[in-house]
Amino acid sequence: MLKIRLKRTGKRGQPHYRIVVMESSSPRDGKTVEEIGYYNPRTKPSTFDIDKDAAKAWLDKGAKPTDTIAQYFVKLGLLKSLKRGSKKPNTTKKENEQEK
Repeated sequence: MLKIRLKRTGKRGQPHYRIVVMESSSPRDGKTVEEIGYYNPRTKPSTFDIDKDAAKAWLDKGAKPTDTIAQYFVKLGLLKSLKRGSKKPNTTKKENEQEK
């Protein structure tokens, strides 16, 4: 399964990220299929640049963005909304014990 995710580069304490398409089972800094952009959180404001056409093409091919990348895709208009977690309500043990 292909994922669109961040690949960390840069020195220790000076992170810089590449936005890449890679196999979900590969390590974070492993072999990539394609690099489609970059993200630098150290600038004011943070620098985020992505090839929208390439990102759209990979999304159409079935690549899934990680939560962090999905947030930026929503801001850019590549995704309509974020789909997070399950639709089950959050219950705790105390609530379950009270129902019995």
